[in-house]
Amino acid sequence: LGFSATNREKNGLYTIHKTVLGDPHQNCLLIETYLEAPPELLSKLRMYVLCAPHLEIGGWHNNGEVLRLDGHTVLVASKGDTWLVIGATVPFTDCSCGYVGVNDGWTDLADNYRLDWQYDAVLDGNIALTGRLDLSRGSKVTVGLAFGTTKHNALSTLAQSLSIPFEQTREAFIRQWERTSKRFALTAGSGDSKLFERSVNLLLAHEDKTYPGAIIASLSIPWGDEKSDDELGGYHLVWTRDMVKCVTALLAVGDFSTPLRALIYLAVSQREDGGFYQNFWIDGRPHWTGIQLDEVAFPVLLAWRLWKLGALGNFDPYPMVRRACGFVIREGPITAQDRWEEASGYSPSTLAAHIAALICAAEFFSDRGDEGTAEFVREYADFLESHIERWTVTTEGTLVPGFRRHYIRINPGNIGQCMDEDPNCGTLVLSNQRPGDRFEFPANAIVDAGFLELVRYGVRDAHDPLIQDSLRVVDAVLKVDTPFGPCWRRYNHDGYGQRDDGSSHQGWGVGRAWPLLTGERGHYELAAGRDPEPYLRALEKFSSGIGLIPEQIWDAPDLPSQHFLFGRKTGAAVPLLWAHAEYV
Repeated sequence: LGFSATNREKNGLYTIHKTVLGDPHQNCLLIETYLEAPPELLSKLRMYVLCAPHLEIGGWHNNGEVLRLDGHTVLVASKGDTWLVIGATVPFTDCSCGYVGVNDGWTDLADNYRLDWQYDAVLDGNIALTGRLDLSRGSKVTVGLAFGTTKHNALSTLAQSLSIPFEQTREAFIRQWERTSKRFALTAGSGDSKLFERSVNLLLAHEDKTYPGAIIASLSIPWGDEKSDDELGGYHLVWTRDMVKCVTALLAVGDFSTPLRALIYLAVSQREDGGFYQNFWIDGRPHWTGIQLDEVAFPVLLAWRLWKLGALGNFDPYPMVRRACGFVIREGPITAQDRWEEASGYSPSTLAAHIAALICAAEFFSDRGDEGTAEFVREYADFLESHIERWTVTTEGTLVPGFRRHYIRINPGNIGQCMDEDPNCGTLVLSNQRPGDRFEFPANAIVDAGFLELVRYGVRDAHDPLIQDSLRVVDAVLKVDTPFGPCWRRYNHDGYGQRDDGSSHQGWGVGRAWPLLTGERGHYELAAGRDPEPYLRALEKFSSGIGLIPEQIWDAPDLPSQHFLFGRKTGAAVPLLWAHAEYV
């Protein structure tokens, strides 16, 4: 991806224009920078490059050096088998590398705006590299950050990339994206068509370049500014649910190749028993090892969609489908985790994906002439469908007067408490609660909008009275009307989010409203024959910066001291690809 940014001095004395993009042919990030100021001021200004490398997913144990070669000076960082080299189209005059907060360039410059310390090397620490750019040749400069598996590799990449005028690289970059965009139906009927195109581009950009088909949940880390090296992962991981949501959105705009790569990647990542880990690194290594039955079901839905579109090419997903089908039958209908990854039991949203995947799998079996297995799978899906209300609908609801019968978030199915799987008597233990606060609640008093997946996958009609009554309960309990449109919290008493005082979620917090749920509601309204436009417009207004839809928005009055505004992003993930997929 590429973007432009402009920084202005608060009194308008000078402006810094930056255009940032990845070289389409090299592993190099390029930043064209133009310093704009009156001539009499320009000669007095100094511009520095500051980089705090976090190579191989971590700020600690990085090494740095100032390297001088044939009259050229570059900044170098390394860790393990990863190298970073920084250079520019103008020389560096003063350079240094040091330990962050001790003797790094930022600490040095903060003292008197001069780089007094000039250290040539720093080893095994949390480091920063600093270089002053020589603006005597002009105030426009291109800075390159090149990566490689060896120092030689990174140096060569930097030289190759900077040898081409930035404007030529920019034109090639735009030309390639335009060629990609023309392959798809990137037209929005009304509203912010730019966000539509940017959302598609974001989905495409999150596919890994080393492991084709691997699409992570987000390039961001929720509350990442307070995370340490001990807290690996963030959202730099593959969740099959998020990934299938993303490539299904790409299918909607006519991209068949990316979803096929994703399906092949998932088939290779499948466990021998047919399941999928909760999430995993792009190389297939598991990170969190929990099991969510909807994440086993979603790859089957993707395989079915590609099959029906005639877009499987020479790839045969049947072995993956068969193993996944066997897994959900053996392990279900109780899921070890629901889609919010915190509770086990009978989940309406999980059951919806579960049932839909079984029906799709049955078609695969029939196509292979295995009618016996196909009939068995259909009958089992019918069994699940016939028990949805028994397992997931309370008849003793107390949240909204007059609505005692409605879907609940999840029925824990605790045999010790409820011998007959009664959703009225289970107890749900909630995660992320403030220490000392209540964490156990009657399961029939906790609701979310996950039951809308039953409509999305054709298991229930949009006009089903129970669906509509449940929506009234959800709207009364979870809906937040912001200045930009409606948004919903995940479930009542959710503790995953920014705290009331604006501090970050650290083990506990307050669950805020999630824009992706506005997208899901829009899908429901469309299925019900109503206008989804207000939900599209809300998602557009929730986006910020260059068009990034956040995981969560601040759903309380403005908190200027923490820079939180009602209806705007919090410190959670930005962007969340699942939200962009819902929008597309």
